[in-house]
Amino acid sequence: MTLVDKDRQLISLLSENARMPTAMIARRLGLSRTTVQTKIERLERDGVITGYGVRLSDDFERGIVRAHLLITLAPKALGRVTPALDAIREVQTVHSVSGSFDLITIVAAASISELDLIIDRIGEIDGVERTLSSIILSTRIDR
Repeated sequence: MTLVDKDRQLISLLSENARMPTAMIARRLGLSRTTVQTKIERLERDGVITGYGVRLSDDFERGIVRAHLLITLAPKALGRVTPALDAIREVQTVHSVSGSFDLITIVAAASISELDLIIDRIGEIDGVERTLSSIILSTRIDR
């Protein structure tokens, strides 16, 4: 699907606040409310927009400990490691990457000790050869 500039602007506004009223989006884009609603429906129908999420407050986020966990896999282990990672609710994101590591995950926990246990659990998954973790101290930009 080809996106025009107004589609990208619409997606950007919805990314900032998915609950923004359609009338306000229309004013900000210089379009009619009906046009905006039609665009949203088309983006959803075409699978560009697949859902909407919750953005947590900074105060709540400060209570969560996150880490990037870089994972090196054994040959041909991706098919069994990915479902095992998916079964760990604290694993928020898994990216396949190029370079010396095979996966980068983002893991979230309520405390450092809980994070430590989760990292150990991931390291014990059959097919995980090595991990390297970096605790996220702060987020400077989050779009």
